[in-house]
Amino acid sequence: MTISDAHPDMNRQLEFFPTRNNDPKKLTPEQIEHFNKWGYIFPLDVFNQEEAEANRAYFEDLMHKASKAGHNNYSINGWHVHCKGIYSLLYEPRILDYVEDLIGPDIISIMTHFFSKEPHDKKQVSWHQDASYWPLTPSKVITVWLAIDDVNEHNGPMTVIPGSHIHGQIPFENSSKEENNVLGQSVHNPEGWGKSKVPFTLRSGQISIHTDLLLHGSETNRSNRRRCGLTLRYMPPDVRTTNPDEALCYICRGADTKGYWKNWPTPSGEYIPNQ
Repeated sequence: MTISDAHPDMNRQLEFFPTRNNDPKKLTPEQIEHFNKWGYIFPLDVFNQEEAEANRAYFEDLMHKASKAGHNNYSINGWHVHCKGIYSLLYEPRILDYVEDLIGPDIISIMTHFFSKEPHDKKQVSWHQDASYWPLTPSKVITVWLAIDDVNEHNGPMTVIPGSHIHGQIPFENSSKEENNVLGQSVHNPEGWGKSKVPFTLRSGQISIHTDLLLHGSETNRSNRRRCGLTLRYMPPDVRTTNPDEALCYICRGADTKGYWKNWPTPSGEYIPNQ
Protein backbone atom coordinates (compact mmCIF):
# COMPACT_ATOMS: atom_id res chain seq x y z
CA MET A 1 0.00 0.00 0.00
CA THR A 2 1.34 3.40 -1.00
CA ILE A 3 1.67 5.92 1.85
CA SER A 4 1.89 9.67 1.30
CA ASP A 5 2.60 10.80 4.88
CA ALA A 6 3.98 8.85 7.85
CA HIS A 7 2.74 11.53 10.30
CA PRO A 8 -0.57 12.79 8.89
CA ASP A 9 -1.69 14.26 12.22
CA MET A 10 1.19 16.73 12.30
CA ASN A 11 0.40 18.67 9.12
CA ARG A 12 4.13 18.86 8.42
CA GLN A 13 5.66 21.34 6.01
CA LEU A 14 7.74 19.05 3.82
CA GLU A 15 9.50 21.15 1.21
CA PHE A 16 13.08 22.12 0.44
CA PHE A 17 14.30 25.45 1.81
CA PRO A 18 17.29 26.64 -0.25
CA THR A 19 20.33 28.04 1.52
CA ARG A 20 20.83 31.80 1.15
CA ASN A 21 24.35 32.67 2.24
CA ASN A 22 26.38 35.41 0.59
CA ASP A 23 29.31 35.11 2.98
CA PRO A 24 30.09 31.42 3.71
CA LYS A 25 32.94 30.58 6.10
CA LYS A 26 33.93 27.17 4.79
CA LEU A 27 31.95 26.21 1.71
CA THR A 28 32.34 27.91 -1.64
CA PRO A 29 29.38 29.64 -3.35
CA GLU A 30 29.58 26.87 -5.97
CA GLN A 31 29.21 24.17 -3.31
CA ILE A 32 26.18 25.93 -1.84
CA GLU A 33 24.67 26.25 -5.30
CA HIS A 34 25.26 22.52 -5.83
CA PHE A 35 23.56 21.75 -2.50
CA ASN A 36 20.53 23.82 -3.48
CA LYS A 37 20.27 22.30 -6.95
CA TRP A 38 21.08 18.66 -6.24
CA GLY A 39 20.52 18.25 -2.47
CA TYR A 40 23.98 17.18 -1.36
CA ILE A 41 27.71 17.96 -1.16
CA PHE A 42 30.61 15.50 -1.07
CA PRO A 43 33.41 14.87 -0.35
CA LEU A 44 34.38 17.37 2.33
CA ASP A 45 37.60 17.02 4.33
CA VAL A 46 37.43 17.09 8.12
CA PHE A 47 39.78 14.66 9.90
CA ASN A 48 43.36 13.84 8.93
CA GLN A 49 44.58 10.24 8.75
CA GLU A 50 45.70 10.07 12.38
CA GLU A 51 42.39 11.50 13.61
CA ALA A 52 40.42 9.18 11.33
CA GLU A 53 42.28 6.19 12.76
CA ALA A 54 41.43 7.40 16.26
CA ASN A 55 37.74 7.66 15.27
CA ARG A 56 37.87 4.11 13.94
CA ALA A 57 39.53 2.78 17.09
CA TYR A 58 36.90 4.54 19.20
CA PHE A 59 34.06 2.97 17.21
CA GLU A 60 35.58 -0.50 17.35
CA ASP A 61 35.99 -0.30 21.13
CA LEU A 62 32.44 0.98 21.51
CA MET A 63 31.08 -1.71 19.19
CA HIS A 64 32.93 -4.40 21.15
CA LYS A 65 31.33 -3.21 24.39
CA ALA A 66 27.92 -2.87 22.72
CA SER A 67 28.13 -6.40 21.30
CA LYS A 68 28.92 -7.81 24.73
CA ALA A 69 25.73 -6.11 25.96
CA GLY A 70 23.66 -7.76 23.20
CA HIS A 71 23.55 -4.95 20.63
CA ASN A 72 24.17 -5.40 16.91
CA ASN A 73 26.09 -3.33 14.39
CA TYR A 74 23.10 -1.04 13.74
CA SER A 75 22.10 -0.53 17.39
CA ILE A 76 24.25 2.48 18.26
CA ASN A 77 21.46 4.96 17.59
CA GLY A 78 21.00 8.12 19.66
CA TRP A 79 23.92 7.27 21.92
CA HIS A 80 25.34 10.81 21.79
CA VAL A 81 23.49 11.36 25.07
CA HIS A 82 25.31 8.36 26.62
CA CYS A 83 28.78 8.39 25.07
CA LYS A 84 31.22 11.26 25.38
CA GLY A 85 33.07 10.25 22.22
CA ILE A 86 29.99 10.57 20.01
CA TYR A 87 29.02 13.78 21.79
CA SER A 88 32.46 15.20 20.99
CA LEU A 89 32.10 14.36 17.30
CA LEU A 90 28.72 16.10 17.30
CA TYR A 91 30.43 19.29 18.50
CA GLU A 92 33.46 19.07 16.17
CA PRO A 93 34.07 22.70 15.07
CA ARG A 94 35.24 21.75 11.57
CA ILE A 95 31.94 19.95 10.99
CA LEU A 96 29.87 22.74 12.52
CA ASP A 97 31.55 25.28 10.23
CA TYR A 98 30.18 23.44 7.20
CA VAL A 99 26.78 23.08 8.84
CA GLU A 100 26.62 26.78 9.72
CA ASP A 101 27.15 27.74 6.09
CA LEU A 102 24.01 25.77 5.18
CA ILE A 103 21.54 26.34 8.05
CA GLY A 104 22.84 29.42 9.84
CA PRO A 105 24.69 30.23 13.09
CA ASP A 106 22.14 28.67 15.47
CA ILE A 107 22.58 24.91 15.29
CA ILE A 108 20.55 22.23 17.07
CA SER A 109 21.69 18.61 16.96
CA ILE A 110 18.86 16.10 17.04
CA MET A 111 20.07 12.56 16.15
CA THR A 112 23.11 10.34 15.63
CA HIS A 113 23.43 6.79 14.30
CA PHE A 114 26.32 4.48 13.45
CA PHE A 115 25.60 2.42 10.32
CA SER A 116 28.17 -0.37 10.23
CA LYS A 117 27.95 -2.83 7.35
CA GLU A 118 30.14 -5.81 8.05
CA PRO A 119 31.88 -7.64 5.17
CA HIS A 120 29.23 -9.41 3.04
CA ASP A 121 26.47 -7.95 5.20
CA LYS A 122 23.17 -8.88 3.55
CA LYS A 123 21.25 -5.91 4.90
CA GLN A 124 20.54 -2.88 2.75
CA VAL A 125 19.02 0.55 3.29
CA SER A 126 16.12 0.88 0.86
CA TRP A 127 15.46 4.13 -0.99
CA HIS A 128 13.92 6.68 1.34
CA GLN A 129 13.75 10.30 2.47
CA ASP A 130 14.91 11.05 6.02
CA ALA A 131 12.19 13.64 6.60
CA SER A 132 9.52 11.04 5.93
CA TYR A 133 10.42 9.21 9.15
CA TRP A 134 10.74 12.11 11.53
CA PRO A 135 8.00 13.97 13.47
CA LEU A 136 9.67 17.28 12.63
CA THR A 137 8.46 20.34 10.74
CA PRO A 138 9.44 22.22 8.64
CA SER A 139 11.88 19.93 6.83
CA LYS A 140 15.14 21.76 7.47
CA VAL A 141 17.31 18.97 8.91
CA ILE A 142 20.62 18.19 7.23
CA THR A 143 22.60 15.00 7.69
CA VAL A 144 26.37 14.86 7.98
CA TRP A 145 27.64 11.36 7.11
CA LEU A 146 31.09 10.85 8.60
CA ALA A 147 33.14 8.04 7.06
CA ILE A 148 34.68 5.89 9.79
CA ASP A 149 36.02 3.50 7.13
CA ASP A 150 37.00 4.11 3.51
CA VAL A 151 33.89 3.82 1.33
CA ASN A 152 34.02 2.54 -2.26
CA GLU A 153 31.47 1.29 -4.78
CA HIS A 154 31.75 -2.31 -3.54
CA ASN A 155 31.21 -2.05 0.23
CA GLY A 156 27.71 -0.55 0.23
CA PRO A 157 28.15 3.22 -0.19
CA MET A 158 25.31 5.58 0.50
CA THR A 159 23.87 6.46 -2.91
CA VAL A 160 21.60 9.38 -3.79
CA ILE A 161 19.22 10.53 -6.50
CA PRO A 162 20.36 14.07 -7.39
CA GLY A 163 17.55 16.60 -7.54
CA SER A 164 14.98 14.38 -5.83
CA HIS A 165 14.79 16.76 -2.86
CA ILE A 166 12.59 19.29 -4.70
CA HIS A 167 9.48 17.07 -4.78
CA GLY A 168 8.44 17.29 -1.14
CA GLN A 169 7.15 14.03 0.32
CA ILE A 170 7.59 11.18 -2.17
CA PRO A 171 5.09 8.31 -1.74
CA PHE A 172 6.53 5.16 -0.19
CA GLU A 173 5.55 1.69 1.01
CA ASN A 174 6.38 -0.18 4.18
CA SER A 175 9.36 -2.40 3.42
CA SER A 176 8.82 -6.10 2.91
CA LYS A 177 10.73 -8.68 4.93
CA GLU A 178 12.42 -9.86 1.73
CA GLU A 179 14.09 -6.47 1.26
CA ASN A 180 16.18 -7.01 4.40
CA ASN A 181 15.99 -3.27 5.01
CA VAL A 182 17.77 -1.76 8.02
CA LEU A 183 14.95 0.82 8.20
CA GLY A 184 11.26 0.47 7.35
CA GLN A 185 10.26 2.51 4.29
CA SER A 186 10.85 1.92 0.58
CA VAL A 187 10.46 4.27 -2.37
CA HIS A 188 10.21 2.40 -5.65
CA ASN A 189 11.36 3.71 -9.05
CA PRO A 190 13.75 6.20 -7.37
CA GLU A 191 15.34 7.45 -10.59
CA GLY A 192 11.93 8.65 -11.71
CA TRP A 193 12.36 11.46 -9.16
CA GLY A 194 15.72 12.86 -10.27
CA LYS A 195 18.94 12.21 -12.13
CA SER A 196 21.00 9.02 -12.28
CA LYS A 197 22.13 7.72 -8.90
CA VAL A 198 25.45 8.88 -7.42
CA PRO A 199 27.41 6.76 -4.90
CA PHE A 200 29.21 8.63 -2.12
CA THR A 201 32.74 7.26 -2.18
CA LEU A 202 34.72 8.73 0.71
CA ARG A 203 38.01 8.39 2.53
CA SER A 204 37.80 7.80 6.26
CA GLY A 205 37.64 11.19 7.95
CA GLN A 206 35.72 12.82 5.10
CA ILE A 207 32.02 13.72 5.23
CA SER A 208 29.07 14.17 2.94
CA ILE A 209 26.07 16.40 3.65
CA HIS A 210 22.54 15.92 2.32
CA THR A 211 19.09 17.41 2.82
CA ASP A 212 16.34 15.54 4.65
CA LEU A 213 14.24 15.25 1.46
CA LEU A 214 16.94 13.75 -0.77
CA LEU A 215 16.20 10.18 -1.88
CA HIS A 216 19.03 7.89 -0.83
CA GLY A 217 19.84 4.35 0.18
CA SER A 218 22.63 1.78 0.13
CA GLU A 219 23.05 -1.73 -1.20
CA THR A 220 24.51 -4.73 0.57
CA ASN A 221 28.22 -4.89 1.30
CA ARG A 222 29.65 -7.12 -1.44
CA SER A 223 33.25 -6.77 -0.28
CA ASN A 224 35.61 -8.18 2.33
CA ARG A 225 35.87 -4.76 4.00
CA ARG A 226 33.60 -3.17 6.58
CA ARG A 227 31.82 0.07 5.74
CA CYS A 228 30.99 2.16 8.78
CA GLY A 229 29.65 5.69 8.91
CA LEU A 230 28.25 7.95 11.61
CA THR A 231 25.25 10.14 10.81
CA LEU A 232 25.02 13.47 12.62
CA ARG A 233 21.75 15.39 12.18
CA TYR A 234 21.49 19.16 12.57
CA MET A 235 18.71 21.73 12.17
CA PRO A 236 17.94 25.40 12.84
CA PRO A 237 15.94 26.18 16.00
CA ASP A 238 12.70 27.06 14.18
CA VAL A 239 12.00 23.35 13.54
CA ARG A 240 9.24 21.91 15.74
CA THR A 241 8.26 18.42 16.95
CA THR A 242 5.52 16.70 18.92
CA ASN A 243 7.32 16.59 22.28
CA PRO A 244 10.49 18.70 22.48
CA ASP A 245 11.15 17.75 26.10
CA GLU A 246 11.90 14.19 24.97
CA ALA A 247 14.14 15.18 22.06
CA LEU A 248 17.74 14.01 22.47
CA CYS A 249 19.12 17.35 21.36
CA TYR A 250 21.89 19.82 22.08
CA ILE A 251 22.36 23.45 21.12
CA CYS A 252 25.72 22.93 19.42
CA ARG A 253 26.34 26.51 18.34
CA GLY A 254 24.58 29.84 18.74
CA ALA A 255 21.29 29.87 20.65
CA ASP A 256 17.59 29.08 20.57
CA THR A 257 16.19 32.48 21.53
CA LYS A 258 12.65 31.08 21.80
CA GLY A 259 13.73 28.49 24.37
CA TYR A 260 11.94 25.66 22.57
CA TRP A 261 14.86 23.21 22.46
CA LYS A 262 16.64 22.16 25.66
CA ASN A 263 20.12 20.74 26.08
CA TRP A 264 20.16 17.11 27.18
CA PRO A 265 22.62 16.43 30.04
CA THR A 266 26.20 16.13 28.82
CA PRO A 267 27.54 12.55 28.98
CA SER A 268 30.49 12.09 31.30
CA GLY A 269 31.72 8.72 30.03
CA GLU A 270 30.91 5.83 27.71
CA TYR A 271 27.67 4.38 29.05
CA ILE A 272 26.29 1.35 27.19
CA PRO A 273 22.46 1.31 27.38
CA ASN A 274 20.61 -1.90 28.06
CA GLN A 275 19.28 -3.61 24.97
